[in-house]
Amino acid sequence: MIEKIYTIPVNEAYEAESDCPLCSLAKKAETDYLDYYLGPSLMEPDTRKITNKTGFCPNHMGKLNKAEKSRLGLGLMLHTHLKDFYEDINKEIKDAAPGKASLLKGRSSDYKNKLNNLADKIDKRIGTCPICEKIDYSMDRYTEVIMYLFHHDPDFRNKFSTAKAHCLPHTSMLLRCAASKLSQNDASDFVTLLAENNSSTFATLIDDVEWFTLKFDYRNNDKPWGNSKNAIQRSMRFLSADRSDFDEQNKK
Repeated sequence: MIEKIYTIPVNEAYEAESDCPLCSLAKKAETDYLDYYLGPSLMEPDTRKITNKTGFCPNHMGKLNKAEKSRLGLGLMLHTHLKDFYEDINKEIKDAAPGKASLLKGRSSDYKNKLNNLADKIDKRIGTCPICEKIDYSMDRYTEVIMYLFHHDPDFRNKFSTAKAHCLPHTSMLLRCAASKLSQNDASDFVTLLAENNSSTFATLIDDVEWFTLKFDYRNNDKPWGNSKNAIQRSMRFLSADRSDFDEQNKK
């Protein structure tokens, strides 16, 4: 099958040695978007309109800061974001303070709805992140390409069958996409292979984590760690798909 531009990254992810091909795709997408928001785009009016309203989630705020590619650019974005946030909510917070109850006026619970609504507004703003949204969009497209290749390309089907594993969050994504994009026969083959390439990972992690715990027994002090020394980090990656901290720990 002739590769198309949208199939290349998916094929490359499945050809590479990785714990989860979709984690590799997500990591690449995240790196690209971090670079995008610290690059020339940060001075584009359309981009600044978005970042003024949304800011970034704590995870990506930290990664933008650690990147050190453009501290000035990050500072400029934060400056206008803070101003926008201040202008949006500061007066509302002041106005939300309820009047003191008195014997004449009695008590009222109206202020509770007002405070909760304002809290919801703040939560909505701090709960948005353009990098998270772009990664989610990219991953939706990648899973659709996986279904397309699985149906049309026997070579890719073989790559999929020999994948080391898929972490559980990305397994869930694949199952949902298979339900919407694959025929019953293709879905049968797809899910069977998905189960097979995850089952050995489950078995290995269960054994390695158990041995990790048993190594704390003094009777096993002199016995080799085997592959269990980083079993905690590997298990966390498999369970959560979040590689941000675990990869660094895995290097130690």
